[in-house]
Amino acid sequence: MAAPAPEYPFDPLIDLDGLWTVELAQRYLPIEGMPPARYEAVEGRLRTSPREGSANSWATLRLAFQLDAPARAAGHALYSALNVRTGLSGWIEPDLVLLRERVRQQTWIEAEQVLCPIEIISPSSFHRDRIDKPAICARQGIPYYMHVQIGVADAQVELFRLAGGQYVKHAAAVSGEVFQMTEPFEFAFDPIELLEVH
Repeated sequence: MAAPAPEYPFDPLIDLDGLWTVELAQRYLPIEGMPPARYEAVEGRLRTSPREGSANSWATLRLAFQLDAPARAAGHALYSALNVRTGLSGWIEPDLVLLRERVRQQTWIEAEQVLCPIEIISPSSFHRDRIDKPAICARQGIPYYMHVQIGVADAQVELFRLAGGQYVKHAAAVSGEVFQMTEPFEFAFDPIELLEVH
């Protein structure tokens, strides 16, 4: 008589690899016992990353303060991290998300509701934030994408506009310069405002 096969407990990180959907995320995330993390999925593969340090947290908050009033004046709504669906088996969680208009009690945001994802780039997610996510957002037809990169003593902001299925640079500045954009609404500031040391 054959020995019974060993039984292994269900582990969503292993058993659902390559199968993640929004519905499975609603059922199994966050994963009990894991430290706080950002959960995103690309083509059914879950990606987690730890929360970033104080420099990125500070920059995210400062940028939100800068953008909120002009965004609202233009009829749009700025949110902190939201789950943005990018298809049946994927979603992203940008640091800030500019929506076309305010939502109410919505956990999953559809790509067509998004005007501009905003990523505060970090070493742990550099490739994803600068290459992978813009490509995903461009495929979804999201009209703008913003990168913010925080250094020890400087900050860089870049806004891209969708044209011909790809993002092209619309506005850019480093600390000490004026970042000025005319769309999706008028806005100008010095990126130095995003630094903890300022």
